[in-house]
Amino acid sequence: MNGVMKRGRPVKSQIRQNIVEILYHLKKGYGYQIAKLYNEIFSPVTQRSIYYHLRKGIETKEIEVHQIQQEEGNFSWGKMVEKIYYTLGGTAEPKGEKQVQEHIQRCQK
Repeated sequence: MNGVMKRGRPVKSQIRQNIVEILYHLKKGYGYQIAKLYNEIFSPVTQRSIYYHLRKGIETKEIEVHQIQQEEGNFSWGKMVEKIYYTLGGTAEPKGEKQVQEHIQRCQK
């Protein structure tokens, strides 16, 4: 060890990389949709963790906000919901994970 350790979380994250893989195959998606797919494909994580990594991905430019859409419905909290759709950012490095591609193709049928 060189005696100097960086503090805080590492810049790279397996969870964020998995989200990048999902967005690579999905093209665009909103938080709940991404979290649901994530937990179907990978070891389950909390929605809070997914949203943290979406925000962090925006900071690192791996993820971008594609659009923010208001949708009406009958929700437990009211009649409107705001969906933030995400896409890949310029610094994203998707690897093209086959298991993600196959799962998304099955879900889209």
